[in-house]
Amino acid sequence: MATRPAKATVTHDPASARKSAAPAAPPAALRLAAAVQAAEALGMCVAAGFAAVSTADGQSYQRASGVALTLIAVGTAVVFAIFAVGLARAKPWTRIPVVMTQLAIGVWGIYLLNGHRPDWGVPMLLLAACALTALFTPPALRALNRQSPKP
Repeated sequence: MATRPAKATVTHDPASARKSAAPAAPPAALRLAAAVQAAEALGMCVAAGFAAVSTADGQSYQRASGVALTLIAVGTAVVFAIFAVGLARAKPWTRIPVVMTQLAIGVWGIYLLNGHRPDWGVPMLLLAACALTALFTPPALRALNRQSPKP
């Protein structure tokens, strides 16, 4: 017959509970990546503004496609802003979407460079490289790791 282990006595100290419940500040690299993501959201707002002005001026091939492009740009800016907030709060779910976003922004930056638009392509490449570098630093990786359940 097996014996039960003795129950450990747990002391409840409110001060230590408050200390453990307080979230730690995210590392500087993660805050940098969040700032870059927020800058990209702002850039998408600028692009949406250009699309809206072009549509209003009749420069769009069709009015409906200009409106759709503007709405897509606004929606993308909102999603980028949500990712930036998640990074600033060190939410683990943000890592994959932000990495994929930065890879896409890098590809778009190269596309713009090939299209002789270095004024847009170079900043996109720099922001993507900065965000990816910040995301893959050891403190940022530790902050975004999910805690494994203890058996």
